[in-house]
Amino acid sequence: MFTTIKRLLIGRPLRSNELEGQKLTKLKALAILSSDALSSVAYGPEQVLIVLATVGTLAFWYSIPITVGILILLAALILSYRQVIYSYPQGGGAYLVSKENLGVTPGLLAGGSLLVDYILTVAVSVSAGTDAITSAFQSLHPYSVQIAVFLVLIITILNLRGLTESANVLAYPVYLFVFALIVIIVVGLFKTVTGQVPQNLHPHIGTPVAGISLFLLLKAFSSGCSALTGVEAISNAIPNFRDPAPRNAARTLAMMGIILASLLAGISFLAYWLGIAPKETETVVSQMAHRTLGNGVLYYFVQATTALILVLAANTGFSAFPQLAFNLARDKFMPRMFTIRGDRLGYSNGIIFLGVASMILIIAFQGNTERLIPLYAVGVFIPFTLAQCGMIVKWVTQRPRGWAGKMSVNFVGAIITFSVLAILFITKFTQVWPVLIFLPIVMFIFRKVNRHYEAVGEQLRIKGVFQEEIHSNVIIVPVAGITTVVERTINYAKSLSDQVIAVYVAFDHEDEKRMEEKWKEWGCGVRLVTLHSSYRSIVQPLAKFLEIIQRKAKENKYQVMVLIPQFIPKKRWQNILHNQSALLIRMRLLWEKDVVVATMPYHFKK
Repeated sequence: MFTTIKRLLIGRPLRSNELEGQKLTKLKALAILSSDALSSVAYGPEQVLIVLATVGTLAFWYSIPITVGILILLAALILSYRQVIYSYPQGGGAYLVSKENLGVTPGLLAGGSLLVDYILTVAVSVSAGTDAITSAFQSLHPYSVQIAVFLVLIITILNLRGLTESANVLAYPVYLFVFALIVIIVVGLFKTVTGQVPQNLHPHIGTPVAGISLFLLLKAFSSGCSALTGVEAISNAIPNFRDPAPRNAARTLAMMGIILASLLAGISFLAYWLGIAPKETETVVSQMAHRTLGNGVLYYFVQATTALILVLAANTGFSAFPQLAFNLARDKFMPRMFTIRGDRLGYSNGIIFLGVASMILIIAFQGNTERLIPLYAVGVFIPFTLAQCGMIVKWVTQRPRGWAGKMSVNFVGAIITFSVLAILFITKFTQVWPVLIFLPIVMFIFRKVNRHYEAVGEQLRIKGVFQEEIHSNVIIVPVAGITTVVERTINYAKSLSDQVIAVYVAFDHEDEKRMEEKWKEWGCGVRLVTLHSSYRSIVQPLAKFLEIIQRKAKENKYQVMVLIPQFIPKKRWQNILHNQSALLIRMRLLWEKDVVVATMPYHFKK
């Protein structure tokens, strides 16, 4: 049944040689990997207005110079990550740049920040998408958390079906969203130019505003920088592109930058010109669509595509997180399971982990987008800054042709991104302080995992000539009675060694005597040792007996082996009708050093 459901949801397994068919074209990659960045225009400008609204609507004109500053930062990031793509075509982005040029610790800081950021990407995107849905259908507000969790589940399943298949489904909403925003911007600009929009809806640029401060403007700027999240995703997922992967990735990044800049500028200008103020129950994009398109079919088309893109922006995380987790796991900083491709040739363990983690985050924050966005922004500007610094070190140390110009781009980017990061911490410390706790924890886990793998590698490494000799086996057979299963196990044990000991654990003395008498009558030629258990435990007396045998075996260079008889019912449900002594013994003994644990199965016919 499990296999049938799995095939229904995920599809048939793909052969390893079908991997190239799962690579993305530029148009599909633009939709899948840029959905996070493009969707952020639905809430980035709104975050700026939310901060400015604390002073009053007169302060809304400041959104224009703030947007110009954000666009300058976007240009610096696009140019910088274009250089990262060509320098590190194996993917990994800020993690690899930081690790190779700044050291392991900065690399882990960048990698950990990005992993957490991708979890936040899913949570923020789906929460924002749910907000768009409930803005149009306000009766659904009480069920926003349940809706968000359900949407994450759907996206997880789509990604488990493979990159190409998920791209075929998810690309259309992204382009429909871009088209919908272009319609709003074009119609809004047309009405503005033709004088259909009253002049008194917005404050004039340069209007004095009482209570405005540099601190508040910096806070608004840092909030608006949430529109830049997801810019780095393409550099992390270069291996997902069709060949030539670096060139295709660089062109996709350029297309994303142009579209994002155009939408961000258009939405910010229209929001200012139409005098739109943020509301708790309706998004800025929703209000803008109302003002420009009315309340008809086009409005609901805009809301539907906005909700879809905000939800599907989570797909950027699902595309980039597994690849980054693979790079960290390959370097022994995350569990090896993240390097394994699933049935559909995607890193399915990374996809499932991301889906579950984001669901937990949505439930913990009750789907409150505004509370998640500051953490989201900090999580992405840390690797932004480290990537810029890493590239500066690379150009200075290697000095390839044209290195000075390339370094200048990264130098400007480093200054801007570090400034934004500092502003975020200064202006929103009460909201972003958890970063100072969970990032060190994530890095500690990375180090702990790495130490484990290094220790395992050291212990498994063959050193010189193999010296250890085993003269013979001592085979212990736990028995629960004289049965066909026991008989077959004893006979097999005797074929392996002439030192076979059967062990029976009795709960009372009468039972002990009966077993000894039956064993003597059976006469299999194997010694029986009976152990008394006052507390009705089979495992503990057997473990203590093994300690004695191990000490003697070590002196004579014997290998101790426990051969467990176990019968297997024909139907799996029949297991609940039998005790699981064999399973308990095996689980306990696997932790014993220098003991070989084996099972002799006996399959029932009925």
